[in-house]
Parts: sequence; structure tokens; C-alpha cells
Amino acid sequence: MPVLYLEDVPNEVYDRLRQLAGVHNRSLEAEAVNLLQQGLGATPAGRTQAEVLAELRRRSFTPPPGTPESVELLREDRGR
Repeated sequence: MPVLYLEDVPNEVYDRLRQLAGVHNRSLEAEAVNLLQQGLGATPAGRTQAEVLAELRRRSFTPPPGTPESVELLREDRGR
């Protein structure tokens, strides 16, 4: 696997990268690679963002017609 070294990274960028890595429980290097993949439009699995969104839309659940709204169900439940 190729190695990429970066020089002259501004302190603000480095600090923000370190902060994001901590939030996502990743190493600094893993966070940098993840951000590069996002910026280039590819997910870690090698799929583009458009492909991931298309799959999410395909998997989304649409209730059948006539299904009561969640607000109606909550009101009914609270009325018991």
C-alpha cells in the first residue's frame, strides 16, 4: 500500500484532525484517509456517495397506504 507523507500542515488543521480522530475513535492516519476518501467522493468500501445514497433509498421503508401516523398512535396510547 502506498505511503503518503505531508509536510507543512497548519497547526489548526492538525489540531482539528486530531480532534476528529478522537471523536471517531480512529488513529490520526485513519481519520486522514477517511477524510480524503470522503473528499474524493468514495466511501471506504470503494462505493461512491451516490451509490450509497441509492442503496439507502432502495432499502428505505415506506408504510403501506392507510397506516396511521405515529402522532395518532401516540395520542391513542396516551389516552389509555
